[in-house]
Amino acid sequence: MSDKILMKGNEALAEAAIRAGCRFFFGYPITPQTQLPEYMAKKMPKIGGTFLQAESEIAAINMVLGAASAGARAMTSSSSPGISLKAEGISYLAGSDLPAVIVNIQRGGPGLGGIQPSQADYWQATKGLAHGDFRVLSLAPAGIQEAVDLMGTAFDLADKYRMPVMILGDGILGQMMEPVRLPEPVKELPAKPWATTGTKGARKHNIINSLYIQPEELEEMVRARYERYAAIERDEVRVETWLCDDADIIVTAYGSTARICRNAIRAARANGLKVGMIRPITLWPFPAKAYAEAAKHARAFLDVEMSMGQMIDDVRLSVGNSENVHFFGRTGGVVPTPAEILEAINKISQEV
Repeated sequence: MSDKILMKGNEALAEAAIRAGCRFFFGYPITPQTQLPEYMAKKMPKIGGTFLQAESEIAAINMVLGAASAGARAMTSSSSPGISLKAEGISYLAGSDLPAVIVNIQRGGPGLGGIQPSQADYWQATKGLAHGDFRVLSLAPAGIQEAVDLMGTAFDLADKYRMPVMILGDGILGQMMEPVRLPEPVKELPAKPWATTGTKGARKHNIINSLYIQPEELEEMVRARYERYAAIERDEVRVETWLCDDADIIVTAYGSTARICRNAIRAARANGLKVGMIRPITLWPFPAKAYAEAAKHARAFLDVEMSMGQMIDDVRLSVGNSENVHFFGRTGGVVPTPAEILEAINKISQEV
């Protein structure tokens, strides 16, 4: 591991991807993630990699599909409306059982919205990213070091399960600077005997395809894919719990919002309130068991998001009692403050 260096989130994500073996990046500029492709544009040619600014977001994701088909570690990045444009290509990646990493540094929406931080793409990432029966494994870092660490994990999981993996950040994560320790570059990548790398007459041709005319054949492929998804739900859940053992009120948040909540929780504890936090790191698969366990003793939950409330649906399902789940959110690019969250905690403490 290297010594810590000060890096901006977008640039740290790019460097972490390179160190994870990514040699093909295809993207298109959009605020607030543009520093990521800018970094790739400078660095990739120096290491024998390929950077290409595509003519559109749609073109970029289909270039990722092509590189992934050949067995390369490939990625793209964008922000909210750009991810919407990539949706069809992400469905093709999933339908072709191809590994790829997609970074979404969220901004306010809907539509063009604004360029400030948001978490309003949760439904998109976890529920309805594109057409068809498929899933995208979604990782939500809360800081730049965690984002760096999860980038290598994202590529490994994509290769292991042959599926797209999304790192879901926001404008805060992309634009802020923190000291980070970068990992050593990977020395060996996993073999991909399924890739379209040419045969030299040594094996049968590999075919990458997402079109199945016979419905029974397509159903068989989808069912097999969902068997892999079941293994992911069993083995790949990631969650952080903090001060939950004696908590009467549990705050839940993900990403950069969880960092803000942590300050509010410290203040609540200083005032004598027993408050803890559950922070999902995998948004899909969602850490439902952690909530169900906490619900055995906690009297109330407070879901905090930079949206009008999207993750709260999964929290309610996991807790099993929606009346105990409260919500506080800011949207449109407005960032909640610790004081606002503390006020919401105090209000709940008077009701339960």
